[in-house]
Amino acid sequence: MQKVIVENRIRQSRQDRIFDAINLALMILLLFIFIWPLWFVLIASFSDPMRVLNGEVLIWPVSFNLSAYKELIRRGDIWLSYLNSIFYTVAGTALNMVFTVCAAYPLSRKNFVIRNFVMTFFLITMYFSGGLIPLYVLLRGLHLIDSRLCLILGGAISVYNMLIVRNYFMNSIPNALREASMLDGANSAQDLIHVVLPLSKPVLAVVTLYYAVGHWNDYYSALVYITSPEKYPLQLVLRDILSNVTVSSESASTIEEKVRLAQTLKYSSIIAAMIPVLMLYPVIQKHFVKGVMIGAVKG
Repeated sequence: MQKVIVENRIRQSRQDRIFDAINLALMILLLFIFIWPLWFVLIASFSDPMRVLNGEVLIWPVSFNLSAYKELIRRGDIWLSYLNSIFYTVAGTALNMVFTVCAAYPLSRKNFVIRNFVMTFFLITMYFSGGLIPLYVLLRGLHLIDSRLCLILGGAISVYNMLIVRNYFMNSIPNALREASMLDGANSAQDLIHVVLPLSKPVLAVVTLYYAVGHWNDYYSALVYITSPEKYPLQLVLRDILSNVTVSSESASTIEEKVRLAQTLKYSSIIAAMIPVLMLYPVIQKHFVKGVMIGAVKG
């Protein structure tokens, strides 16, 4: 009997080791798939563009140079668009969070009489939309075309993100705390600010990241609604760089040098757009999994 138990333990241990080995191999493969494009863009931005085109850049930069970054810094439109994108991201995300919380909180309260009606109204907008033309006509009627406000007010709330926050409020905030605050004389606004929001940091961090990344990467809205180059966000300027690169005559005296610099400038511009998001994500990484799982799975 003891021999059988020992053999079962050995067999189970071998199965565990095989599973762990396969799991580790898959994780390494996925890590390589996700990391390799980013790493290649980084090393290509520091390499000789002709060596990149010839396939000689694989693991480390070849013929290290900073010419593309120097040209990127010289471009005044890059810095202006950076400031525009920061403004659109910060102001837009702040407005998004205010509207999202203000919509999610009453919809999480069972004593909100018309909760089901309002929820149905929100859910309909997730599946049916007027499309681009009605939105353009609406923004034109509000005199927001070619205005910085159109990139902020045009997508003031995401129903999907609102549902995540609502589910978190419903399932992760004990009703006893709300009832206690009400017994102490707190109104709904005080309950939201002093009780609900301090306990909702994980989901708020996740939704903030969703909104911020969406604003930072958005170029199509600016392409449709913005006509003044001085109001372009970074992504729209970088799109123009990637599709049609032009460099100043002072930085490149020959056609060959211009072509080589243009190729490398594409990679450096991608790195410039990635840096803010890469800096933001580690700050709220600890809240990411917890906020998504609790807010999206329960309820």
